[in-house]
Amino acid sequence: MTTDRWVTFAKLGTVDLVRLAGEIDLANAPEIGREIVRQTGHAGAVLIDLTAVSFLDSAGVRLLDALVGDLDDQGTPIRFVVGTTGPARMTLQLCAFREDLLATDLTRAANELAP
Repeated sequence: MTTDRWVTFAKLGTVDLVRLAGEIDLANAPEIGREIVRQTGHAGAVLIDLTAVSFLDSAGVRLLDALVGDLDDQGTPIRFVVGTTGPARMTLQLCAFREDLLATDLTRAANELAP
């Protein structure tokens, strides 16, 4: 399985940008998580854009929660861009995900994370 259709990586200034798209579920969440960890292992800050995610199940939520735990342990700031509406925002709010990690604007979130 290739993660290219669900995850891409870029830099937004000094922040590592991870863009997720499509359905994030039990079938692909473990592999996506491994790829994110591999690509962002030495990042100063990580911004994960979820605005193109069309479906996020409990495996996807566990993936995001695990990423938060790992990055918090390393002292690496993280934010999730979920927009003002959409499946990812709705799922994370239903799961009582940490509101302080959710952002609506990609550029503003990147600026807040930049050293």
